[in-house]
Order: sequence, then C-alpha cells, then structure tokens
Amino acid sequence: MNFQAMNTATTIIHVFKTSVVSEAQVNLVGAFLNILLPYDAWNFDLEDRDRILRVETSDLIPETVITILNSQGFECNELI
Repeated sequence: MNFQAMNTATTIIHVFKTSVVSEAQVNLVGAFLNILLPYDAWNFDLEDRDRILRVETSDLIPETVITILNSQGFECNELI
C-alpha cells in the first residue's frame, strides 16, 4: 500500500490592484510569475477597474509579487 504525503500548508489567495492593462502585459509579467510560482495559480482580471491579479499560494510573500511587477514598470498594491 502506498501512502502519499499530504500537503498540510494552508493555501491563501492574495489579491493585488495593478496597472496591467493588456494581454501582452499579462504575458510579460506572467513569464516572471511562472518562474516564481511554478506550482501556484495566478490570474489577472483586466475587466475589473482595479486590474486585479489573484495569486493562490501557500508560501509566497506578497512583497515578492509587488517587487516583480514594479521592476517591470507596473504599479501593484495588495488589497486587504
């Protein structure tokens, strides 16, 4: 009988307000997010007035996402 280790870490959804406005910009930022978050889920809602980025993770520090977007010239603030 095989036993698989259970992931007991709590998953948190972080929500960020961004200045990302186009799919091309999502692709640019996404390249970095995919490297940083290879096992976590993220998505943008460009139809929302705050151009929301949602990141589902168990171990990410929100400031890391903010730094990545800022380094690419985008505004990014976590919504609480």
